[in-house]
Amino acid sequence: MISIKMMKNILFIITMLLLTSCNSKSKRPLLGNSPYQQKLNATYKDASKSPLKKKDLKGFKGLDFFPIDSSYSVLASLERTPNTPYLEMATTTDEKPYYREFGILTFTIKEKKMQLTLYQSLEEYENPLYKDYLFLPFTDETSGEESYGGGRYMDIFESKISSNETIELNFNNTYNPYCAYNDEYSCPLTPRKNHLTIAIKAGVKDFKN
Repeated sequence: MISIKMMKNILFIITMLLLTSCNSKSKRPLLGNSPYQQKLNATYKDASKSPLKKKDLKGFKGLDFFPIDSSYSVLASLERTPNTPYLEMATTTDEKPYYREFGILTFTIKEKKMQLTLYQSLEEYENPLYKDYLFLPFTDETSGEESYGGGRYMDIFESKISSNETIELNFNNTYNPYCAYNDEYSCPLTPRKNHLTIAIKAGVKDFKN
């Protein structure tokens, strides 16, 4: 006859096995070929943070990315444009946030010299939590084909700009505006001056829902 003590021991062992099994399932590796991709996928999978619509979130397995390519990680020189005014920037809605031109970035990709204008948001500049944030939107020859037609974004941080006014631009770590996934969001439109006449086959691709 099995004693009560023995039954408790058996139940304890079964419980521990079940917990171990559940934890191993919940700790599945995040999808993505880099820490950046894994973090982005984790955010989009989290219903409390994701811009995805409920119907898209339900079957979400991960974003589609171009293969990681180190040739799209380049060093850019910055020419600051101090005292530029904050002006309204067009968006996908009637909202008109204020941005100013922070500076001009010059860099080379595939032996081709290019420039992009870097922007600073008035709203973020006035918020101590986001004062360091700078905004880099761009379109390229993949826009509207392999990547989102409205362009992609790259986050730049003023504190990362070196003393000799250079900063790394890693196009592998670019993302789509939220309105690429959900038209309820308002997203700044990429200025025409920030169109790159080259195909940037790096970063996130267009979302196929």
